[in-house]
Amino acid sequence: MKNTLNQRQINGSVIGIQTKTDLKNCDALILPGGESTTISRFLIKSGVFSELQKMIEHNTFPVMGTCAGCILLANSLIHNTGDVSLLHAMDMEVERNAFGRQRESFEHPIEFNEFTTTFNAVFIRAPRITKTWGKCKVLSTFQKKIIAARQGYLLALSFHPELTQDFRIHSYFLDMFL
Repeated sequence: MKNTLNQRQINGSVIGIQTKTDLKNCDALILPGGESTTISRFLIKSGVFSELQKMIEHNTFPVMGTCAGCILLANSLIHNTGDVSLLHAMDMEVERNAFGRQRESFEHPIEFNEFTTTFNAVFIRAPRITKTWGKCKVLSTFQKKIIAARQGYLLALSFHPELTQDFRIHSYFLDMFL
C-alpha cells in the first residue's frame, strides 16, 4: 500500500493496528491474509473487533480484506466450528481453503471487472466466496468461483494482491473512498 500511496503522490502513511486508538486514527484498514482464527482472536483480545464493527456499521469506513481478511468480513462461513469470529460486514458466504492447502498455492491471471487487462492473482490457502446477496457485488471469478466482491466501502479478495508488483487493486481500493 505504501508503494501505491507514493506512486499516486498521496500524502499518507501505513501503520500497524494494535489498539482501538490506532484504529480510530485510520482513514481505512486492510485486514491481511494469514490465519483467520488467529487474526479474529487478536482483534477480540485487543478490543479492535467491536470498535471495527461499529466503524463498519456506519458504512463510511473503508476496509479491504485479503484471504483471511475476506473470511473475517463475511456474514457466513461454511463449516464454522466457532473458532473464527466474523465481522458480519458483507452479504456473502465464504469457504476456507477452497483452493487447497499450503502446498497447492498458485498464481494465475484473472479478469477483474474494473481492469482492462488481467491481474496476476496469488492464491495461498485461499478461501472462495460461495455466494453473495443484497448489496454485495461480484468483481471477479476464477474457475466459476467468486474470488472478489465489493459492498459499499468494503472490498473482499480471496487472493493476495500485496504479493505482486501490480498496484492496481490497492489503487482501486483507494479510489473507493478518495
